Amino acid sequence: MKDDLLELLSKELKLLEDSTGILKYSYGNCQKIGIQEDYVIEDMDQFEAFTSRFARMSDMLIQKVFRVLDKIELEDEGTIRDRINRAEKKGLIESADIFIQIRIVRNDIAHEYHIEALKDIYKKVLELTPYLLDCTEKIRAYCKKCNYISGI
Repeated sequence: MKDDLLELLSKELKLLEDSTGILKYSYGNCQKIGIQEDYVIEDMDQFEAFTSRFARMSDMLIQKVFRVLDKIELEDEGTIRDRINRAEKKGLIESADIFIQIRIVRNDIAHEYHIEALKDIYKKVLELTPYLLDCTEKIRAYCKKCNYISGI
């Protein structure tokens, strides 16, 4: 069973690596656009792609990678908050509170359609993306240290 989990972890880390590159690309584009009072439609398209990628990356980390690591380490499933708290204790994330904010913003992305609220989401996603990107580096280092994956 542990071999199956390690294989699953390897697959999830490959998807995470691919998603990280795409998120970095969108992040760079939207940093150039910046926070504005009014957006042209092309800029809104860029932010739409960016926020969508941010939401997927946060789901991938919290719902997949953290969960697989917990299973490998025989941790109880618990709540999303439990999973995030364990990730902080393992050193995978800088702050559980920041990842709770990321989760809230992810939910806002999925349910918000009002233009004024979207502007606030754009700002939050620009502020929080570095934490997602940093987390991917910490996961690689952790998995290497624990000998879960070689050569990542």
